[in-house]
Amino acid sequence: MGNLWLNCLSRRDFLKLSGLSLLSLAGIAPPHAQRQATQPPSGAILGRVIDAESQLYDRPSMQAVKSKLIYQDTVLPISDVTVGDASTTYNRIWYDLNHEGYAYSGGIQPVQIVTNPPVENIPASGCLGEVTVPFTDARWWPDAAETVVYRLYYATTYWIVSYQVGRDGAGWYGLLDDRLKTVYYALASHIHVIPFADLTPLSPDVPPSAKRMEVHLDQQIVIAYEWDVPVFMSRTATGGKFSNGDYETPRGRHIIYSKRGSRHMAAGDRFAANSFDLPGIPWISYITEDGIAFHGTYWHNDFGHPRSHGCVNLSPQAARWVYRWSNPVVPPDAPSNYDPNGTVVDVI
Repeated sequence: MGNLWLNCLSRRDFLKLSGLSLLSLAGIAPPHAQRQATQPPSGAILGRVIDAESQLYDRPSMQAVKSKLIYQDTVLPISDVTVGDASTTYNRIWYDLNHEGYAYSGGIQPVQIVTNPPVENIPASGCLGEVTVPFTDARWWPDAAETVVYRLYYATTYWIVSYQVGRDGAGWYGLLDDRLKTVYYALASHIHVIPFADLTPLSPDVPPSAKRMEVHLDQQIVIAYEWDVPVFMSRTATGGKFSNGDYETPRGRHIIYSKRGSRHMAAGDRFAANSFDLPGIPWISYITEDGIAFHGTYWHNDFGHPRSHGCVNLSPQAARWVYRWSNPVVPPDAPSNYDPNGTVVDVI
């Protein structure tokens, strides 16, 4: 059997990342976030609070004693990863945050702080970049004093079209927003320019006809096959039913017909239930003409049950694997590609 890639969150997965160096959070902490008392130790893996607030407990259980509340975009070290009791069912992973208490993992995004040397010579066609800090604020002009357009989160991706030194002396990338059809700017040190070599197809020697995928709605898993041998598996969060409608991922046979490295997705009035406005969604592989797709997710870490508006939510790492492995292939110097003869996907 081929190498089966399991996207399962485990303590070992985190601990083997522990050699990464960190920089201070000073300068990127939001004004509304609860600040931590000390800088995280070098080498720590961090957790960003995704929701408006997250409850910490004295042990990994919803039935445990509540210790404190932490608020959106607070960033704390993940001291440990553990399995909780049956008070949470489909996802029993909990994080010990800075030894201050246990948080349910579904509302915490694992992040790192990695700064990048600026790439001054951006290709004329543009290139993909990925945010490598917990968050960074995009602005209308390349200056930290300018108005914030969007907060850009860890592992989101953007199409970079320019580099310039701002009035503040810092390097900034111009990011082309595919929905707003305009350019805004983010600090170059917070965005990794993805080398073209890192966007080449996976398993290029396998004929397209020998690749296929399955999305199992009942089990909430995605499996990829080569010659009917499973080579990849990941937990997912597919479409769900909400108060304002049924958004279940459509069953049946589909084809990946179009892909984009980055997409700004939005729907509904921002004050309405289940509305969203999400720039920088990474690694999109479309399977229906009305926009159902595999893609990376940064607004939750809660895989294992339906909760999307029809799409197949994956971790950014898993979505990137699907994007590189499946057909059609997107040239590294292009933001997207269309081909109606892509990889077969059976939603079961």
